[in-house]
Amino acid sequence: MNIEIQYLELCREILAENEQEIAEGRWTPNRTGMGTVGVFGRMLKHDFKEGFPALTTKKLFFNSVKAELLWFLAGRTDLEFLHERGCHIWDKDAARNGGKLGPIYGKQWRAWEGADGRTYDQIAWVIQQIREIAADPERPHPNSRRLVVSPWNVADLEEMALPPCHGPFQFHVKDGRLHLAVWQRSADLFLGVPFNIASYSLLLHMVAQVTGLAVGTYTHYLNDVHIYRNLLDQVRLQLTREPYPLPRLWLNPEVREIDQFTMDDIQLVDYKHHPPIRGELST
Repeated sequence: MNIEIQYLELCREILAENEQEIAEGRWTPNRTGMGTVGVFGRMLKHDFKEGFPALTTKKLFFNSVKAELLWFLAGRTDLEFLHERGCHIWDKDAARNGGKLGPIYGKQWRAWEGADGRTYDQIAWVIQQIREIAADPERPHPNSRRLVVSPWNVADLEEMALPPCHGPFQFHVKDGRLHLAVWQRSADLFLGVPFNIASYSLLLHMVAQVTGLAVGTYTHYLNDVHIYRNLLDQVRLQLTREPYPLPRLWLNPEVREIDQFTMDDIQLVDYKHHPPIRGELST
């Protein structure tokens, strides 16, 4: 099923299950001070035969999706990289932390510090393992069920402006196709989840291209799924809109290494969408 349909159904489910709480103003408290309503433990799944999962019932700012993912892959944690590409989605989190973001996703993906003092490039490692599996799919590979990348470094959590909301994630190779599953501890359904779906779907396509595999399926596990009190009207508006057919993703076919991708190498094609729906991020 089209993941946008599943996403909209999840929005409806949260509104329906929390109808009385909303009417009475009984919100779930959290660290941001902005109450929420939600559910726990849901799954979304997408087959890319349906298209690329950029939601159409509101405009997805795909430029920021690209910029942030390339920032992660570059192992960067500074704002300069993002600002040069017109992306300001991390500014508020940095402002709360003295202008610094700390050892967040990019650091953990590309330079995880182990107890032995060594650093580990999880992205390079997982791509190498996928290539080995793809090269000889009939041979049992010791890491075929260990294709995991995690940003959740317990030793570094206190130094992070925001502990990872999404990740770990795991790749799977079967019949020449590369699949991806993502685990998300905290899921801001209106603002965050559409962005996360597009980001990890893009990562799947990029890794599939550089490992010579076809793109398989995308599975997204959502744990604490919530809608913030100040975004309820935006969600209701989005639910009045009919989805359009999903767009397609174009990647520059000449790129063969994950670190070679640039903003211009990644494009959405035939992206028809409804107007943006603005909402204030709770940090």
